[in-house]
Parts: sequence; C-alpha cells; structure tokens
Amino acid sequence: MIRSHAPVGSGACGDLRRSNSSRTRRNFMLSSSAILVGFHLSTAGKTARANPFQETIIGQGDFEYRAHHHWPQLPDRYSWQTTHNVAVDRAGRLYVIHEGREELKDHPTIFVFDDEGKFVKAFGSQFQGGGHGLEVRLEDNEEFLYVTGYQQVKSFAKMTLDGEVVWQQFAPVQSGKYAEGEADHPKKVWGRDRFMPTNFAFLPDGGFFLADGYGSFTIHRYDADGKWLSCFGGEGQGEGKFNTPHGLWIDGRTTQPTLVVTDRAHHTLQRFSLDGKYIDTLSGFGLPANVDVQGDLMLVPELVARVSILDKDNQVVAQLGEDVERISTDAKHSIRGNPKEWLDGKFVHPHDACFAANGDIFVAEWVASGRVTKLERV
Repeated sequence: MIRSHAPVGSGACGDLRRSNSSRTRRNFMLSSSAILVGFHLSTAGKTARANPFQETIIGQGDFEYRAHHHWPQLPDRYSWQTTHNVAVDRAGRLYVIHEGREELKDHPTIFVFDDEGKFVKAFGSQFQGGGHGLEVRLEDNEEFLYVTGYQQVKSFAKMTLDGEVVWQQFAPVQSGKYAEGEADHPKKVWGRDRFMPTNFAFLPDGGFFLADGYGSFTIHRYDADGKWLSCFGGEGQGEGKFNTPHGLWIDGRTTQPTLVVTDRAHHTLQRFSLDGKYIDTLSGFGLPANVDVQGDLMLVPELVARVSILDKDNQVVAQLGEDVERISTDAKHSIRGNPKEWLDGKFVHPHDACFAANGDIFVAEWVASGRVTKLERV
C-alpha cells in the first residue's frame, strides 16, 4: 500500500568453539539467473526527490514506513557506480558499498554517512570494480567492517571502520574447489571453479560463513581468526545444492539457531543447522538477495522489485515497495536503466537491506546510477 499526504508536525562444519567475540548484523540486533547476469544498466542521472511537502508511505498493517529515496547524498567529487550493500554501526552511521568501475582506480568503493544522511568519509579503492558485500561486526567491544569483492577483485577482508585493512584473503585453494592460480592471480573470469564471494554470516563462536555466491556456489566456513575450516553446497538442484547462494545470515529467532541461505536463482531460502545439515526450504520469493534479522522479524530484499518481512514463523507479514509485475515484464530492462521511470514508493532492484536499531530499514538497489532508500518506521 502506498499513500501520500501532507506531513504532520515540523519539517559449515565441525563443533562450535567458545569465543569472546560477539556477533552482530549491521545494527547489532541480532549465478543470479542468466537474465540478470548480463544487465548493463544506464548511468543516467538520479530522479528528482519527492515534493518536500509530500511524503510517501508504504507497507501494510503494523509495518508502514516513510520512503526516503536517495537518502544519502555523495559529494560532487564522487559518483555512485552500481550500489550493492548497506550496513549500520552502533553510532547509527550508514556504510554503503558500490561495485565501482575498474578503470577508476582511485575512486572509493565504501562511503559512510551520519544518522542524518550527511557524508562523513570514503575509502576502499582497492575494491573498485568489484565491491559487493559489507557487514559491520562487534568484536570484544570494537567494531570492524567485513567486505567482499568479486569480478577481478576476488577477495574478502576485515577492516577497521576507518578503512585500515586488518587482513585480506583470496580464494581458499585448500578447499579443492578452484582453478590453479585463482588465489595468486585473480582475473575477471567467471565459472564454477572461480572465486566470487558475496556475503557473510557470523557464528556465535566468533567464526563466520562466507558465500561464494557467483563462483563455486559453495558456502565456506572460517574460524574467528579467518582460517578456512570446511565448505558445503555447490551447484545443483534440491537439498543443500544451489543456483547462486548470494546472501546468508544466522537466524537466532528459535532455540536452535539456523543458517539461512538465499538460493537466489531458485527463488528460495534454504535453512541449515550450524554444522551444515539441511533443514528445509522456504519458497515464494523473487530472486532473494540477502537476509537480516531483528527481534522476531526477518528481512528479505528481493531483486524482483520488493522487500519482504517475515515473522518468527517465517510467514510474510509485509511486502514493501512491490513493483513486481512492471519490473518482471520489462523485457528490455528500460526501467532498471532509466531512473525517469522509477516510481516513488516502488523498488526496482533491491540487492541488500538492513534494519537500523530503531526499526527503520535501509535498502540498496542494484542499479548503475545508484539508489539507497531509508524506510522510516511510522
């Protein structure tokens, strides 16, 4: 539901080990299908903001939000180059990663904004041309960024919130999944024997899972020090096999936490125990891209033009910004590539979404000219 009105008021395997690290998802609250791989979106300018005397409300029932499209604004010296993921630290700062263009070597990939959407700083040029996944994690009362890069970057890293690299790693060749030289000489070569990491899920013991969502379609498990331990999955149909395992997260809403994997091109979520054993499959999504959890709610951005919210029983309680029919029938992809055709209160291509501590939601869309939306809880 969308309504506009005048505003009121002013303006995976092995036993888990104990660790001192505490995990968090962005705000500390607790390949794609073939038709998508080839998208080359236009770099046309941004759409105009909504009338400042109007506001757009989206959602249903208890889940209504004011939609603020293009909420964070970059300084003129920078430009969005296909926005990908978002994360929030405990001070309420928003981190956004875009893919970037490989030829712009010195252009940053990660941008930081304050809680009013004002630009703070930028860094991460080493991921330019392949910037993808981004998470903020609390470890022993210190926050760190975890970043993935695909395309020619083919690596993942742990960084401080100021962009200093703690460690950076490449393809886990010890897994036996990758072509010779994939770790030592990464190139923009795709295939099931290539490393194209997409997103993280953090374990209670301080370790983490890493999805190779565009490469081997494998889920890798690492310990708290970033040492590779094991993997599972791979390309295929059915239980524990994937077609673009793009996003993942640990779902702690039940007594026994589970690993949720977005099996994107199968349009499903697969759930696993923390030792990698298959549990079940949730269907009914449209290219689900990632997951976030806050309280009893699970947030699922879907590339086919909506963001879904599920309750603790994994039933959909709201679908935000849905424009599925219009986007799905857009065979020439003109809507995705033409910001003039984007509609207020409607999403085009949600690639990632995360909760803020107060229940607001940030959404990053996979569009070349960039769009990050703040959904302010009504």
